[in-house]
Amino acid sequence: MLKVNNISKKLGDFNLTDVSLNVSEGDYYVLLGRSGSGKTQLLELIAGLTIPDKGSIFLDNREITFLRPQHRNVGLVFQDFAVFPHMTTFDNIAYPLKVARIANSEIRLKVEKIAGLMNIIPLLDRQTTNLSGGELQRTAIARTLVTSPRLLLLDEPLASIDASLKDDITRLLRSINKAGQTIIHVTHDYSEAIGLASKIGVIHNGKIVQTGAPTEVFSKPVNRFVARYTGIRNFFRTTFKSDSGISTGRTEGGLELTLAGTGYPPNGLLIIRSNNVRLSISDTDKLNTNTFSGRVVEIVATPSGFDIEIDAGDRIFASVPEGDKLLSELREGSDVHINMAPSHLVCLKGT
Repeated sequence: MLKVNNISKKLGDFNLTDVSLNVSEGDYYVLLGRSGSGKTQLLELIAGLTIPDKGSIFLDNREITFLRPQHRNVGLVFQDFAVFPHMTTFDNIAYPLKVARIANSEIRLKVEKIAGLMNIIPLLDRQTTNLSGGELQRTAIARTLVTSPRLLLLDEPLASIDASLKDDITRLLRSINKAGQTIIHVTHDYSEAIGLASKIGVIHNGKIVQTGAPTEVFSKPVNRFVARYTGIRNFFRTTFKSDSGISTGRTEGGLELTLAGTGYPPNGLLIIRSNNVRLSISDTDKLNTNTFSGRVVEIVATPSGFDIEIDAGDRIFASVPEGDKLLSELREGSDVHINMAPSHLVCLKGT
């Protein structure tokens, strides 16, 4: 559907460099990156607000690289909504149809249909200055969808609304996508990506450094940046060796680890997600591969449970969910056994 081929663009001191991405019909593609990484700039290139220095953009096999925005059949919803404060909700949604000189009777039908989908029919006669953040977001999305774009671009759609409203907008976006709308959504929040994306592209310093399904990107990050960005805290500099088809690694802190598979470099970086680090008080788990003793350094509450920091020669972080009976036995300064299954240890490339 959408193909971006080796796009580059210089913007002051910042450069987008050889960016390529493919978005298929019906995808919910999340472009994930920190502020200043080039996310919004790439959306503006796709929408036609700026023109690339080199590269090409195709939509449905038609090149749109140099077409004006109104000729691309692409809709962009800005982060700040950009609704007209002097107009009613109805007039805001109807605006692009009036510009296109659609008949008034057809405009009303289209606006009421999309307002029903957005659940904002009671707001149509209201001035937008009297709308909440969530209502403004729905209005902005409705104004874009009323033109039936082939591709919907969303610039940080959840950044400007209260946390209490984010679940509603997330459900709305998911339902729009399930109804067949192809979406590219840019965000700095990887939890949004987990909840919405069918595909993810991670952008860093003007380059897309990894793409794939959410489970692939978050379980097998290609480098330290992606790993840290997705919340991984366990990094171990490791020396690897192989003997009789069995791979092992020794960390700087002295942990001897058995690894899954073969083909490891002489030196590298091992990572493991904190929710894959298993803790126990009983020493019976010492029989399991990669089980070590350590001392609890700190226990910190999180929205879903507790983060446990352990000193086992290397610093190791584990996540324990709320309600786990282990929590009643853990104390700062107490001893604990840590298990890291070989299948959960990942060796990073390009670190």
